[in-house]
Amino acid sequence: MSGLLTRRAVKLAAECQSAGYSGVLVPFKCDLSNEEEILSMFSAIKAQHRGVDVCINNAGLAHPESLLNGKTSGWKNMLDVNVLALSICTREAYQSMKERNVDDGHIININSMSGHRVVHKADIHFYSASKYAVTALTEGLRQELREANSHIRATSISPGVVETEFAPRLYRDDADKASASYTQFKPLDAIDVANSVTYVLSAPPHVQIGDIQMRPVEQVS
Repeated sequence: MSGLLTRRAVKLAAECQSAGYSGVLVPFKCDLSNEEEILSMFSAIKAQHRGVDVCINNAGLAHPESLLNGKTSGWKNMLDVNVLALSICTREAYQSMKERNVDDGHIININSMSGHRVVHKADIHFYSASKYAVTALTEGLRQELREANSHIRATSISPGVVETEFAPRLYRDDADKASASYTQFKPLDAIDVANSVTYVLSAPPHVQIGDIQMRPVEQVS
């Protein structure tokens, strides 16, 4: 979490408190490309809140690095955040649930439609590969949980175009291209994805929702 995001999280936590929400938002700075910082975050969660019952792996990023000419550093960063960090957080969340005998927890991976099809756009081909990995990891997790006789559930939520800071970061050197990502048609809003998370969490204990795919109505693929 960068300094700017940290300040935003602190501000949001204050807004939640002043609005009188029953829950508490606790901002925690963590570089998800650094395993030591991830483990420190889970240690802090254990110390302050006993552990994790629901883990939502929401972090993800893309760099415009094509397969033919892309920079290795960009590829590595996408793997570190989109694949390895998600896997580390999943492992630590599961271990937290297991040691406290939590058998009704939930692990939700915020995936992407790019984890289900490859669009004709070289800028995101490697990103798409990282999201295909998330699709496989979620199903593999479901199978391992079942083999462990656990009732912890695993779900992948795969949005199409969502208006967030994703495109401006992907095209940080091309403001027009970034803007066009959200003006060609009405994109999804963050609340749409949040509502899908709420839906997944509200499913009866015997219901395993494997994947939700959601797009703007006007999105082509």
